[in-house]
Amino acid sequence: MSLPLLMTAVLAASPSPSPSPIPSSVASPSSPANQALFPIYKQLVEINTVDPSGDNTRAALAMAARLRAAGFPAADVQVLVPQPRKGNLVARLRGTGRRRPLLLLAHLDVVEARREDWSTDPFTLLEKDGYFYGRGTGDDKAMAAIWIATLIRLREEGYRPDRDIIVALTSDEEGGPANGVHWLMENHRDLIDAELALNEGGRGQIKDGRYLANGVQASEKVYESFRLETTNAGGHSSLPRKDNAIYRLTAGLGRLAAFDFPVRLSEVTRAYFDRMASIAPGPEADDMKAVLRTPPDPEALARLSLSPYHNALMRTTCVATRLEGGHADNALPQMARATVNCRILPGTPAGEVQAALVKAVADDGITITSLAPAKPSPPSPLQPDIMGPVEAVTRELWPGVPVLPMMGTGATDSLYLRQAGIRAYGVSGLFGDVDDNRAHGRDERMGLRQLYEGREFLYRLVKRLSSGP
Repeated sequence: MSLPLLMTAVLAASPSPSPSPIPSSVASPSSPANQALFPIYKQLVEINTVDPSGDNTRAALAMAARLRAAGFPAADVQVLVPQPRKGNLVARLRGTGRRRPLLLLAHLDVVEARREDWSTDPFTLLEKDGYFYGRGTGDDKAMAAIWIATLIRLREEGYRPDRDIIVALTSDEEGGPANGVHWLMENHRDLIDAELALNEGGRGQIKDGRYLANGVQASEKVYESFRLETTNAGGHSSLPRKDNAIYRLTAGLGRLAAFDFPVRLSEVTRAYFDRMASIAPGPEADDMKAVLRTPPDPEALARLSLSPYHNALMRTTCVATRLEGGHADNALPQMARATVNCRILPGTPAGEVQAALVKAVADDGITITSLAPAKPSPPSPLQPDIMGPVEAVTRELWPGVPVLPMMGTGATDSLYLRQAGIRAYGVSGLFGDVDDNRAHGRDERMGLRQLYEGREFLYRLVKRLSSGP
């Protein structure tokens, strides 16, 4: 997963519900459900699945073996391998078929973790001070382990859902040549075709030990990078010219830095600001209400835009991320080039962003070229059949903790499902500290209690989503 934590300082500073009221038995390591989850979690974390040196196929085969040992028919547990070490697991608990399937998605791959950078071995699960340490403990092997444990538990209970429940554990979400969700959709869509899907992307947030909100990611921005380049004949550095390629490019980048894309609120971001306005401190809450008016209050927009997160929720953003130019210390540059990375609001027409860049740079001597077209990701609607169960289970486990619809400012594999018409929602019930996000970083960790609470949340949610109205 490549996205920031859901909350911002405004929420972190707001009044918040009490610490988790869940009975201690739910989060106790000695409970049967948690004892069943732990060895699955440990095994997954301790299999190195880093691209390109790790082995996703080994992890997929290990989970397939657990499911078969639990009695799942071999035909309902498949490991599909498009490239060596890039295996994907697809497993199915069969239901009555009254409704189309529910897909439970998680990725097996993790980002690089070097032993010399960590205070612990990143591929040995360590329990210390109420946390589990290890690469992938949060992103995304907690969810992967919970899905396997949940599928086994439902079979042991003799549960007969009103729809098939599909678990897909996939490769290369974090980058690599064989994204599992994309490959499955292209080559084995029948195995993962579903009415709706649950995936990463929405997390619960904790501040100073207090539970703030449970997030549901219902949309995400899309990714596109552009190359900005200018060239000229160059010359000897002892004879400077005014049309220096580096100066010309940086002047254009300066104009781009001062440019803001227009504000566009969607169903998801409007719902976010509406619910945030009920729990944020007074001035921030007033600004959130003001941006929901038609037209939005420009002064409120300006204040909210000072927050990088709120700014990213309201508009497309483009930022220079790489810069190069020149070929020798004693020569005028013949070329200057920059990479500008854009995170585009869902539903933005193709070509609109490039046209805006051309206008902002305002120099026809700077060429602007897309490096790869953006992949569309239409929002998943906030319908009662998903929001109702999420809110009901959240109330059961964390009374008073609100559910916040979210737009991801980064990217997840829900992109490929939404492109194919499958409603996908990022929701996990896995809470983390807003001031200590270690995903992709050193000493990644997951709270022991939060792992087991998330297991209970997802177990209850899956049952609500698969037992009919």
